[in-house]
Amino acid sequence: MKPVTIYTTSPCPYCSQAKALLKQRNIPFQEIPIPYEDEEGWKQASIRSGGMKTMPQVFIDGKILGGYTELAAADKSGELAKLLG
Repeated sequence: MKPVTIYTTSPCPYCSQAKALLKQRNIPFQEIPIPYEDEEGWKQASIRSGGMKTMPQVFIDGKILGGYTELAAADKSGELAKLLG
């Protein structure tokens, strides 16, 4: 299975939903929490994701999938399983 990394902040209901979805599917992931007030952390996450300014940011094998909406859509369509290899 390819590695999954998720950047999160708190409070963030979408971050909680993304983590819950991954846990429900027994998909291991590394969480990188970025405090809301950490401007440099947000900047670096945005650069890494290609410009996303929201959380969560979900990466599979180092490539951005998107946020919770994209994660849920990939799960529903079956694409998530394919991406994980």
